[in-house]
Amino acid sequence: MKRRGPESPPSFYRAMIDRKEIIAIAETFLNATECYLVDVTVSPDNLIVVEIDSDGVVGIDDCAVLSRHIEGKMDRDAEDFELEVSSTGISSPFKMERQYVKNIGNEIEMMLKNGEKLTGIMASADETAVVITVAGKEKSARAKRKTTVYEDRKYTYSEIKYTKNIIRFK
Repeated sequence: MKRRGPESPPSFYRAMIDRKEIIAIAETFLNATECYLVDVTVSPDNLIVVEIDSDGVVGIDDCAVLSRHIEGKMDRDAEDFELEVSSTGISSPFKMERQYVKNIGNEIEMMLKNGEKLTGIMASADETAVVITVAGKEKSARAKRKTTVYEDRKYTYSEIKYTKNIIRFK
């Protein structure tokens, strides 16, 4: 049986690309732009997926420029990889506080870890919690019909399973 020498280890021994290195490269570049880093994933077969967002709009040019920058900092001779840079999808769950702040005033869907699903307006968000305004029906003593009442509900991030925008076409 032949043994491989240290100069050619089997492919399953190959070191993965360091996610922290990609994060550092992307954040350093994005600090000079209006965009910010949302997530980086590196699969075992070296598919690097970088998600960015902005308080405004993320254009295709923003993604292309960041992609070229990351590619320029990587060494394809040391490690082969595939790179995808994209903006977060409009229906993608929020992954960070800044996305909650960006969506204040927008209609959202929130699933809590206890299984409760809410629909309402993102009223506020800070580093510890969010407030969502939900509508409900309540029967008053004087009225024959139920009236709509609005209630602000506060939740910490640890109570939230996911939150995402609701898109309505009128």
